[in-house]
Amino acid sequence: MTVTQSKPASTNGVAALDRAIAILDAFATADRSLSLAEIAARTGLYKSTILRLANSLLRGQLLERLDDGRYRVGPATFRLGALYQRSVVAIDILLPIMRDLAERSWESVAFYVRSGDVRTCLYRVESKHPIRYTIREGDVLPLLAGSGGRVLAAFSGQHGEPYETIRKTYHCLSVGDRDPETAGVSAPVFGPGPTLLGALTLSGPSTRVDAAFLQRMKNPLIDAAARATRAFGEDASMLEQAARKAGAEAEGPVLKRKA
Repeated sequence: MTVTQSKPASTNGVAALDRAIAILDAFATADRSLSLAEIAARTGLYKSTILRLANSLLRGQLLERLDDGRYRVGPATFRLGALYQRSVVAIDILLPIMRDLAERSWESVAFYVRSGDVRTCLYRVESKHPIRYTIREGDVLPLLAGSGGRVLAAFSGQHGEPYETIRKTYHCLSVGDRDPETAGVSAPVFGPGPTLLGALTLSGPSTRVDAAFLQRMKNPLIDAAARATRAFGEDASMLEQAARKAGAEAEGPVLKRKA
């Protein structure tokens, strides 16, 4: 949890509004409620200031006071979140991130969503190489094969390995798992809740995209998934932590096709 110290209002802001936003920002995904002392510790605001601003937030239903005196976010925040979700077009968030990753890797980047027992390629940015692994938007692939499918299955509750490890490391590497001539690395993207939105996948021909290349691309791939998750309004701290760890030796399984 990041502790935010109170700051004077900028020349373009209103101090009371800035402090009210700081109170709401004090709540983390794991928090069901916070005491006055906890809000004060996380914001750096005086308790008297919090109490005064909380009255306005209570009237606007952005905050609720429980019977034990603790506070929780109010129903108006849910309405604002729903409005935000309706106003955000997924492609506007995902495509710039996918293009950045494709530019950095020179390989293809796709976004897959689960559709029952299969997965569908929703968005795709092609590799800059003339020889590439080609999947079209709208193509349907198996769920339990390939890094993208494995990630979707893992974060949909699939039991056993490699899914337990994928849930711990927030990524999956695969070499020849779905197709003997392709390889890829994938990470989950979440929305508020958290809700699994899909899997971000970087892939290409295994002659070029080998295990060593995938190891190098783990960090930027997971970081891209974290950026997308933040943009969709969900806490990305676990993905950010996984991205940092991915700079070292691989922690996730490299899935290879059995002979």
